[in-house]
Amino acid sequence: MQLRAEAIVLSVRQHGEHGAIVRALTARDGVQPGYVRGGRSRTLRPVLQPGNMVLAEYRARTEEQLAAMTVELIHSRATLHAEPAAAAAIQWSTALAAAALPEAQPYPVVFDALDGLLGAIEAAPSARGWTAALVRYELVVLAELGFGLDLTRCVVTGAEKDLAFVSPRSAAAVSRSAAHGHENRLLALPAFVRDGSAAEWPDLLDGLKLSGHFLARDLLTDRAADVLAARGRLIDRLKRAVA
Repeated sequence: MQLRAEAIVLSVRQHGEHGAIVRALTARDGVQPGYVRGGRSRTLRPVLQPGNMVLAEYRARTEEQLAAMTVELIHSRATLHAEPAAAAAIQWSTALAAAALPEAQPYPVVFDALDGLLGAIEAAPSARGWTAALVRYELVVLAELGFGLDLTRCVVTGAEKDLAFVSPRSAAAVSRSAAHGHENRLLALPAFVRDGSAAEWPDLLDGLKLSGHFLARDLLTDRAADVLAARGRLIDRLKRAVA
């Protein structure tokens, strides 16, 4: 097995005294794990930061063997780890991909969504500028893994307009009129999720609540549920930013 590709570092786990097992997301070959010799060294630790873009090369004698991995830094986002909200967002978004995506399966849409989110975190002056991208990224992960929301029409009436809620059971949109009297049983559907419009904090938090419900219910179950703690820390930081 030999592979050379641009990849986003997702996770790094110490292995032995000096090495590290690194999981990285490539556009065409999905999540690829590898052993990086000297991965805990002063030279490589800044390179192997979650969110960094690297040129990764994998070599293994068989498909079953953990590949030896070498990396060359393409673009560093290491400085963002000094900013609490940005660091929490990078930790969560990369952990989600590492936990949810099966290895060696191509998910180019997820790769582009994660790269776009990381770019938004890097470019925005505050969390308000990238939280919408985070919600969209979470919804992309759900959709690509077969748990997408149906936001095209009302599940009750078939109407395509005035969609304001989502059923927590069916993951389908519900119009404002059809939801009348049952709003407290439904999840809010913010306009920015449907049309990409600008959003204020209340809508952004509603979007996070929406995607978070289905991530916890459908995707991050059993052992994968552990990564939700990282999302909880991020949400707490964002709520403090609003306050």
